[in-house]
Amino acid sequence: MTQVITSIALAVYVAAMLGIGLYCRRSAKSLNGFLLGGRSVGPWISAFAYGTSYFSAVIFIGYAGMHGWNIGVGSMWIGIGNAVIGCLAAWLLLAKPTRRMTQKLDASTMPEFFCKRYQSTGLKVYAAVIIFVFLVPYAAGVYKGLGTLFSAVFPGVSEKVIMLLVAVLSAVGLFLGGYMVTAVTDFVQGIIMVAGITAMIIAVVVRPEVGGLAEGFRRLQAIDPELVNLAGGKSFGMLSVNIALTSFGVWGLPQMVHKYYAIKDEKSVRPATVIATAFALLIGVGAYLVGCFGRLFVPATPAGLPDLPGGYDAVVPHILTSVLSGNVLLTTLLAVILLLLLSASMSTLSSLVLSSSSAIAVDLMGVAKPAVKEKNQMLLMRILCLVFVALSYLFATMNISFIVNLMSFSWGIVAGCFIGPFLWGLYSKKITKAGAWAGALSGLAVVLGMVLVKTLTADFAAAKSLAPTYGVIAMAVSVAIVPLVSLFTKGFSESHLDDCFAP
Repeated sequence: MTQVITSIALAVYVAAMLGIGLYCRRSAKSLNGFLLGGRSVGPWISAFAYGTSYFSAVIFIGYAGMHGWNIGVGSMWIGIGNAVIGCLAAWLLLAKPTRRMTQKLDASTMPEFFCKRYQSTGLKVYAAVIIFVFLVPYAAGVYKGLGTLFSAVFPGVSEKVIMLLVAVLSAVGLFLGGYMVTAVTDFVQGIIMVAGITAMIIAVVVRPEVGGLAEGFRRLQAIDPELVNLAGGKSFGMLSVNIALTSFGVWGLPQMVHKYYAIKDEKSVRPATVIATAFALLIGVGAYLVGCFGRLFVPATPAGLPDLPGGYDAVVPHILTSVLSGNVLLTTLLAVILLLLLSASMSTLSSLVLSSSSAIAVDLMGVAKPAVKEKNQMLLMRILCLVFVALSYLFATMNISFIVNLMSFSWGIVAGCFIGPFLWGLYSKKITKAGAWAGALSGLAVVLGMVLVKTLTADFAAAKSLAPTYGVIAMAVSVAIVPLVSLFTKGFSESHLDDCFAP
């Protein structure tokens, strides 16, 4: 029964996504329309596009299962940080100046923004390469998280089949209509995510294993008092690092910043800020709340690990398959939650692929062939969307060790390279080209340097476990070094600064 109901729900979902793709393809007749939806996206769609790109199946399957198990109730601070810092503060500080400056400079991508803001073609090429090298492998991680859960519900179906379904749907949507298709589908997917997480929380909390919130927390305390320590207890350091990486990191990720480019006007920013923050609070806190109850559903090994074949990644799938079975209503709820995870992953994947393909078709191609026709760029964009979806699918299914390792550091490297030059570039006229280069290079240098040192002094496994810490340090260095180097290097002309900052 579970598989029948879920299959019907999936069929309806697929038909709806394809219908949206066909309907929105008319908006992608120009490069501006393909990349930015003509800069005409309203607050609700912009906010949901941001939120659904922020949270993929990885948060439910990987982070919520692992941090909820290890940290307990305190892990919900990650979701709160994502909402307050990653959404509220990000929209308040970045949305208006980003939209204003990118429109003045006629910049459609982050590398193009760097090129025109800092008058540096080299910086544009460097940023495009960073995006391509590190975001495509990161997309592979989105597939992995989704495949884990669907395999639990459809034990006879290979997770590769589910990942292929996500790949095909994402590729078709991007090929047909680019950003506008992803934005509209994100809105629909966002509604599904809100319904799904609400159903998930209620279904888990009322189960006998939990017995309500207060009783659930009491039972966690009986297992280990650290699990109900709001500050994370012994895990405070790890908790703080993860809050910083996942909350501040989005300030420098091109697939997230891109949402500000496309919003239709500055009046739309305020409602979009409220909507995005509320969405993130519900999804983020809800995911970690469910994850922290993993201890009540899954026995622990003598080493304190989840006694499941899939380890941490299997905790949330085990909870859901335990809770949502037995009758048609519960099975229907499970189908909705599976669509939640499918929606979250598709949205994140589409954003990553659009950023990666534009880095090649617009940014690198614009340097190699400045006179390239817009029609040819759009064709190349569409082809690259298909290619990058295929590559990320292959990386996920082939389990290439180099790619898997690259995934661990991708978020920190990309955010570390871009956050300093981007943030300072929006607000300060004193930032120089050399300062921007220092920030962009430091993100890569800090992470790779620290990985090398740790690998030589311990081993690569130890370095990989510290990937979030390295990412946070890289972001801090990037933000600090940009103005420092700018103090001692030549600035830009007044005319150029007027082009960037004048009202």
